[in-house]
Formats: sequence, C-alpha cells, structure tokens
Amino acid sequence: MSQPVTTSPNPVLFNIEYNRAGEIEPIVLHEHSNVRQRKIEDMPRKSEDQQDATLDEHKVHEIPLEDESTQSTASLGRQSIRKPSKLEDWTSQEDSMQSSSSGYPNIKEPQNPQDTASRCTNPYADLVHCLRATWLTGKTCPKEYRIHQLEALCHFLDERHVDIQHALCADLHKPCFETEFTEVLLVRNELANALNNLSYWMKDENVHKNLLTLMDCAFIRKDPYGVVLIIAPYNYPIHLTLMPLVGAIAAGNCVVLKPSELSSCTERLLAKALPCYMDPQTFAVVTGGPEETDKLLENKFDYIFYTGNNHVGKIVMTAAAKHLTPLSLELGGKCPCYVDRCCNFQNAANRIVWGKCINAGQTCIAPDYVICTVEAQEKLLPCLRQAICEFFGHDPKESPDFGRMINDKQFQRARALLECGHVAIGGETDECERYIAPTVLVNVKEYDPVMQEEIFAPILPIFIVRDMEEAIDFINCRERPLAVYAFSSDCKVVNQVLDHTSSGGFCGNDVGLQATSVSLPYGGIGHSGFGQYHGKFSFDTFTHFRGCLLRCMGMELMNKIRYPPYSNKKLRALVCAMEIRRHWL
Repeated sequence: MSQPVTTSPNPVLFNIEYNRAGEIEPIVLHEHSNVRQRKIEDMPRKSEDQQDATLDEHKVHEIPLEDESTQSTASLGRQSIRKPSKLEDWTSQEDSMQSSSSGYPNIKEPQNPQDTASRCTNPYADLVHCLRATWLTGKTCPKEYRIHQLEALCHFLDERHVDIQHALCADLHKPCFETEFTEVLLVRNELANALNNLSYWMKDENVHKNLLTLMDCAFIRKDPYGVVLIIAPYNYPIHLTLMPLVGAIAAGNCVVLKPSELSSCTERLLAKALPCYMDPQTFAVVTGGPEETDKLLENKFDYIFYTGNNHVGKIVMTAAAKHLTPLSLELGGKCPCYVDRCCNFQNAANRIVWGKCINAGQTCIAPDYVICTVEAQEKLLPCLRQAICEFFGHDPKESPDFGRMINDKQFQRARALLECGHVAIGGETDECERYIAPTVLVNVKEYDPVMQEEIFAPILPIFIVRDMEEAIDFINCRERPLAVYAFSSDCKVVNQVLDHTSSGGFCGNDVGLQATSVSLPYGGIGHSGFGQYHGKFSFDTFTHFRGCLLRCMGMELMNKIRYPPYSNKKLRALVCAMEIRRHWL
C-alpha cells in the first residue's frame, strides 16, 4: 500500500516489495519526478567498466540473469509479485489480481453492474480501470509530462544497455552489433525524433474555411485515445516493444505493455526494470502467455497495437470488435525479392544474405524468397555462397555473428521446410543449439510448404520464372506482402516492379533499410496488416484527430439562410457560401 509521509516538505510515496530473501523492501516514488528508485541488488546500474565495454567483449554468451526456476516476477504497474518457483507460467488469476490492484489510488467503483462483474472475474480489470481513471484526470496530456516520460525511456536504454545486450543474447543468440543496430539505435532515434518534434506534432492544426464559417475558428485538435494496449512479438523484443510505446507516450496515452513470453529473458528485464523508470500510474507491464493475453483482451481498451502473425492477429481483431476498439495490426507475410538478369549480382547477393540472415532470418521484412530467371539464378548462386562465407566463415555455426531460432517449436517447423526442393547451399542443423545454417533452396515448386508459409528462418528459396512480367504476376496472385524488393541495374525495371505491385513497403536494390527511417511510414496492407508507425506516423497512430469548430453567439443574420422557412433565395445564398468549385471552373 502507498502511504504519504507528512514529515517531509515534499511528500514521498512508498510502495512495498519483497526481495529475494522474502524481506519487505521499500520502493521510493518521488512525487514530482514519478521515477521509482529501487534499492535491490539484483538490478545493478551500469558500472564504468560496463559503459566502456566493446562489442568484442560481449560476444561471450554468458548471461548473468536470474534463473526462471528460482524466481518469476510479473510486473503490473507499481508492484511486483514474487511467485512460487514451481509455477513456470503465469496462469494464476489470484496472483494477477493481487498485482494488478495494488499500488494505485482508491477510485470510485463503476456504477455499471456489468463493469463490476467484469472486474470481479478478470484479473486485469482493476489495472485497466485505474489507468483509465488516471487518464481521465488529464495527467498524461501536458507536453512537459510526455517529455519527462520519453526522457525516462531514454534513461532506461542508457542505464540498462548491458542488460539488454545480455537478455537478447540469451533469447536469440543475437550478436551485440545486431542488438545495437536493429534494437537500441532505432528506438533511440525514435525517441530523439519525438522529443525534437513533439511541440509541433501536438499543436492544433488550422484548416480551410468556407464563407459560412469564415469568421469562426476551425482546427484539428490532437487528442490521445486513452488507455492503449501494445502486444509485442519475440523476434525484436526491444525494438518492436518500445517503438510503438514511444508513439503512445508522445500522443499522451496510458499504456499497458505486453512483451512476448517467448523471449523470456527480455520479457523479465522489461517487467522488472522498465516500471522503475516510467510512471506506474500511467504505465504497466503485463507478462504471461496466451491465456493471460486472452484475459487481457477481454478488457475494453481505447486502442490496440499488435505485432505478430496472422493467426493471433485475427484473435486480437475479434476481441477488439467486441468493444469497437480501433487497432493496428503489424503482421508478416512472404516478402518477394525480384533479381533482374541485368544486375550486379555480388552486390545483390551481399544485401540479400544480410537481410535474410540477420536475427537468423526471424525478421518480418526479410526477403522471404528470390524470384528470378534461370539465367539470373546461375549467376546469383555463387555470389550467395561467397557472401555467406565472407559474413560467417566456412562454418557459420561457430560465428559469433549468427543467431539461433527462438525455441524448439520454431526450430522444428523451420527444419521441416528444408525438405522442399533441393539444398544448393547450407542445410546443416543442430537441434541442441536450435541452429539452422544459412540455406539456399532451388527447384522449389509453387505448392511446396516453403512457398506457402512465411519462412521466418535463414532459409532462402529461389523460384524460377520466365521473365519480369511473370514475376510480377506471381507476386500479384498472392496476398499482399509487408515488403517487395527488386534488384536491377536498370532503374526502369525497379520502377516497373514498384508500379505494378502492391505491398506495405518497397525497397529497390536493397532490403530492410526502408524500415530504419523515421521519415517513412512502416506497416502492412491487406494480409500483412494495417496501420502505420515510425516517426510522426507513430504519434498519429495513437492520436485521435478531433475536428473542432468554435463559433460566436452573435451574427445571427448569417445563419438565417439555413433556417426554415426555406426558399430558393436562401438555397442560392447557402450554395454560394459553402460550394467548393473545381479550379478549372
């Protein structure tokens, strides 16, 4: 329970938490800064040695994180609940109710009997209710508050940098270079861009007025939605969790964050450390698996942002439909990569291999398959082999720069795809390490599983077509992907692929880099999802654009043209005042 301390001129709130030994330990919440300061030894700050550590020093994959078998922690806002070691999942509703209802101010119970019944049966109802009550006070709306929370997120990235490296290495065997480039740096850029432009984004936007409203004030107000839910995937557990969070905070929302349980070390880090930096009255982390997510989705949110696969996306969309909740779905798909016969094949191979093998192929915008002619395949194959050898050596398994599959289930699923076609490069696997070598498949058929489902592994099939027109037809006959790639030394070819295909994004003569710019929208279309974010698009996604018109009480003579009794004279005057004419007229 939180109790004010009246002996201090600046009141301080205390929250109770238990340390490893089961002893009560206070967590201090400063009233003005809203930043929690924990006094526990298992969450060290970065030392000077850690701050100066190089990438090479972190290539040893030894992770000094707590073992899940000894302690599991579910963080819901302010309080963390230590659960028995035998429970490896998060299915206990009693514990969830305790953690979600603690540490919040007393708020009047809802008068609606259905809401009261929901709060009695759903372990997260109290949490959502408290966050919405805080949002209704307007606490998250001031620009200064949003800036403070964004800066707190910056501090999290800086002070927990080594912990992030360790967690991602444990979950995905992710090299520190990839962690810095694809996870931390992109989130830092998103934060810097938001802090640099927040004042401009928040301003009311004046709009054009007709003669009828010429003397009035017409503008667009940028309002936050309220309480938003962000559900993140496992493959980029920092990037894809915090990037939408930046937009949600910048827009002035309260946030419930649900990281993926599959990337367990990163989930544990976010659940334990992130609430130390964010305001617990406006932010909470919920951990758990599908059962907990289903319970969470039973609650009414004002916006839902989901990143993941199509199957779960349909479940999220169905849950949102029950409350008419707007949402964004960032899904995957099979991103085609057309390689023209007129091409610098070695440069193309380098970029394709990098885009396919980064994070061991577990990237939603990775080139899912290459589509080209037989002639182009013959020139491309030796270049792909050379690129793999240069990047990861003759035995990629020993390379510190090559990742692993997230779990045994995904490893088994990906390994089964190696039965398709013929293995031209790679194909080696190691079940103990969940290792799949960078692999190129040839002679694949349209009906093969590797050409039917998203691969999400370092496996690259090459599909043969007669010419570019057939390649474009093949792409257009399938669900619209998250990205389309085209390689050619002839810019007309690249533009033709761009003009005659439809996808969430497009990149010519490279792969993946379209997602690194804060100036470009990122999102899918059709089967690959809907909604956009990155940069100002993130702010807009979590913002309700409210059309506003302010009129004076006088000048009633101008309004009489729309009042009964009607006449042709009034109608002509009204048309003259409101009609929008085309320029050529």
